[in-house]
Amino acid sequence: MYPGKSYSPYASRNFSDKVYWGDTHLHTRLSADAGLFGNTLGLAEAFRFARGEEVVASTNQPVRLSRPLDWLVIADHSDMMGFSEDIAKGASNVLAYPEGKKWYEGLQAGGDNAADAAIDLITNFSQGTLPEGLVKEYSPGSKVYASVWNRVIKTAEEFNDPGKFTTIIGFEWTSLVKGNNLHRNVLLRDGAERAKQVMPMVTQPPVGSTDPLDLYAWLENYEKTTGGSAFAIAHNGNLSNGLMFPMDEQYTGKKIDENYVRLRAKWEPLYEWTQIKGDGETHPILSPADEFADYETWDVGNLDLTQKKTEEMLAGEYAREALKNGLLLEKKLGVNPYKFGSVGSTDSHTSLSTAEEDNFFGKATSAEPSPKRMHHPFVKTDIGVYEGYELVSSGYTGVWAKENTREAIWDALARKEVYATTGPRMILRFFGGWDFNENDINSRNPAFAGYQKGVPMGGDLRSKGQKGSPTFMIYALKDPIGANLDRIQVIKGWVDKQGNTQEKVYDVVWSGDRKPDKKGKLPAVGNTVDLKSATWTNTIGASELATVWKDPDFDPSLKAFYYVRVLEIPTPRWIVYDAFRYGIDLPKEAETSGQERAYSSPIWYTP
Repeated sequence: MYPGKSYSPYASRNFSDKVYWGDTHLHTRLSADAGLFGNTLGLAEAFRFARGEEVVASTNQPVRLSRPLDWLVIADHSDMMGFSEDIAKGASNVLAYPEGKKWYEGLQAGGDNAADAAIDLITNFSQGTLPEGLVKEYSPGSKVYASVWNRVIKTAEEFNDPGKFTTIIGFEWTSLVKGNNLHRNVLLRDGAERAKQVMPMVTQPPVGSTDPLDLYAWLENYEKTTGGSAFAIAHNGNLSNGLMFPMDEQYTGKKIDENYVRLRAKWEPLYEWTQIKGDGETHPILSPADEFADYETWDVGNLDLTQKKTEEMLAGEYAREALKNGLLLEKKLGVNPYKFGSVGSTDSHTSLSTAEEDNFFGKATSAEPSPKRMHHPFVKTDIGVYEGYELVSSGYTGVWAKENTREAIWDALARKEVYATTGPRMILRFFGGWDFNENDINSRNPAFAGYQKGVPMGGDLRSKGQKGSPTFMIYALKDPIGANLDRIQVIKGWVDKQGNTQEKVYDVVWSGDRKPDKKGKLPAVGNTVDLKSATWTNTIGASELATVWKDPDFDPSLKAFYYVRVLEIPTPRWIVYDAFRYGIDLPKEAETSGQERAYSSPIWYTP
């Protein structure tokens, strides 16, 4: 062992120095809704595609990512897992039921008959009216279900290649309360030996439950039984109609008490901030002073549009409001249940994890590239409509870790040293401390000072008697093949001395020589998007932005959180590429460009 201080700073480096890109939420044909609506691709095709190989989509189109992902979670719905695959091939155990035979024949007929059969099947599933025996066959405890789960595990193990490509074994627990989305994705840190000791948690009776408290009990039992580790990620809550982040009581009528906040804080370290069904950071009604709040907003109703949205529901659906309300619950009950980090996911049901605007393969097989997809409603009821052109090409998760292994990726997610993007692979660093200065950010190795003098995103900043305001070191580098950066913002939330939640958005560094006006508003960066040719230019914006920012409004007696939002310059939405490639018109009411973004996990300040 060398006795003195090493000359080489890299020789003793022991912090997370690489960012790895992945998706925490992808579905294959094993998911009932994916398979019934035409997805023919399975687990192997999903992993092959994610690691950079070309595959043929369910609509017979060749497709490939611009760059491989580093890791992937296939999170097929645990309820009826594998059923859609069996009915598609006419498995005898399915055809033994008159209803199963009817649905099979409808699906085989194709066209409207197939669509009607799929809708009827999904409706019966969501209403709990499937034949009881059929449900039992595709539930934990049956040989059929065990066989499917073992195949999920076996395929994940086959494609897990430490150092090159990581697979994380998981599933989606699909709690749907009267059409209100309370889904969670469960991620296991472990391999086959432990994963095979359990069956996934489901929601259908008699063995399942839609109550998150029962999911937490499943997670507790998994760790106790296997000696392994697991956690859950709450689905983007914008389709929960106010149920995702309760303040007083759950949908079950159970009070939000010490037990609830403790368990949610323990088992849900992350939240899905952005995905294919809308962005979940904030809403313009919740954040009226935030000029960038209305981004890819879905606020018509709940998941299946059986219940219309009201303004009162919004506070229980969005990340920023939940982060603020978590501080209130911590003050009341002693634990913050909404102290979560930030991930982005596709929630694609095509087996294809695509989040780039120029390579977007949609939510489901029916929304894969075609001249009609942007004009065809995704969901339409008497309540309202989610238009085809409103689907969002989003999102991915950047993970700061030492190596690309299952353990390192899972651990980084668990400690919240991660960030979400709407698709671009920009590099983002965010540290909080008490004495960062310009020399730290100008060193070209800011992470050394970041870890030495502060905490990274996802961390807790303690006062420890320091005087003055905290300082934050922030660095963002554009996606190498993407758009330039417009600005970096810090979003702060806190509870004031009167007990009211507050928020403020700070522009902390930006491109060009723009100057804020008298009201502090920074002029727009501009827009180079050419709709006719589906292009933009990097003649505006910056390739990198960096700063050390000090909170000018700091009150050392008040708990607070801070997170970073990085905005790109405007670029075309996926519908512009569709219009250009197919020679079709854009819907007049559709948004044609947007400013893609990254959301860091927060840093929390505690007096």
